[in-house]
Amino acid sequence: MATKNAKSFDPVKTLETIENQFELFQVLNEKGEIVNKEADPNLSDDELVELMSRMVYTRILDQRSISLNRQGRLGFYAPTAGQEASQLASHFALEKEDFILPGYRDVPQIVWHGLPLTKAFLFSRGHFVGNQIPEGVNVFPPQIIIGAQFIQAAGVALGLQKRGEKAVAVTYTGDGGSSQGDFYEGINFAGAFRSPAIFIVQNNQFAISTPRELQTAAKTIAQKGIAAGIPSILVDGMDPLAVYVATKDARERAVNGEGPTLIETLCYRYGPHTMAGDDPTRYRTSDTDSEWEKKDPLVRFRAYLEGKKLWNEEKENEVIERAKEEIKQAIKEADATPKQKVSDLINIMYDPKSEMPFNLKEQLDFYTEKESK
Repeated sequence: MATKNAKSFDPVKTLETIENQFELFQVLNEKGEIVNKEADPNLSDDELVELMSRMVYTRILDQRSISLNRQGRLGFYAPTAGQEASQLASHFALEKEDFILPGYRDVPQIVWHGLPLTKAFLFSRGHFVGNQIPEGVNVFPPQIIIGAQFIQAAGVALGLQKRGEKAVAVTYTGDGGSSQGDFYEGINFAGAFRSPAIFIVQNNQFAISTPRELQTAAKTIAQKGIAAGIPSILVDGMDPLAVYVATKDARERAVNGEGPTLIETLCYRYGPHTMAGDDPTRYRTSDTDSEWEKKDPLVRFRAYLEGKKLWNEEKENEVIERAKEEIKQAIKEADATPKQKVSDLINIMYDPKSEMPFNLKEQLDFYTEKESK
């Protein structure tokens, strides 16, 4: 009897080999020390201070937005505390001509990209004015449908590519979004056309209440990009310098015609998934919260800048006071915006010169009369 041949293939080993390639990319450790000198982006002192200022400002914006939501002065709101490095350091690597296609938690990026804060507040209230983006501000309204922005980003990137523009389309989702079909379709489409897109998955450990370990059998979310044939990286999402370097590299390759990149930022959200009734104490422990708070991006970056004599309590307080005053003014402007009417929603759907369908015309007449009383 012939000796049985040993297997000439080992799919399990292939998987393990791929997964083991994804080591966490970090530049700044939890103590605010440079641990990867070769990867240090060597930002100027002014740039470092500006990035820290934006992170502090955004933490205050988050705190005030939660308070305004509880007062009934804002509508839908998804807290951002803990994700400042992931959000703002990635944005810091972009240029004005780049397009941002945000998820619902990604309001800070589009505000820093030029969306007036007043409009961000109006978006939260569901007011149509909040979705009217000013000319020259290359952002899309936050996408409520989880993962849908990945499809849109692939399309925008292809458009930029066909126009020959040196710009990229950047989009964000959470770890839960990576389980959506739109996620796979978006990265596959962009990969096939080598379009200039950057796909950022902010792995904040919980998709609402579903922990990361139940979200997928994959060891990392980053490795999912390999199946689409695109470069992918796992980054310490609490490290502003690491996030900046990874995004800057992805952008440079994209505008040079080298196609898209998938970036997984390992981070944590301190608050609830949204302010719409989620209670994180039901699925997270205080020990888990405390462990991640030791990695806080603001604490880490503050220590780094203080060591370089670039930051102090006085500077931080100046940013905090400026943030509070600008937020106060923005919510005042939002309050002064005329209330949204049903007739407004019908009218803005059609060019005044076009003929409106009779059923909508009937509704418009009905509501116009009703609202005039």
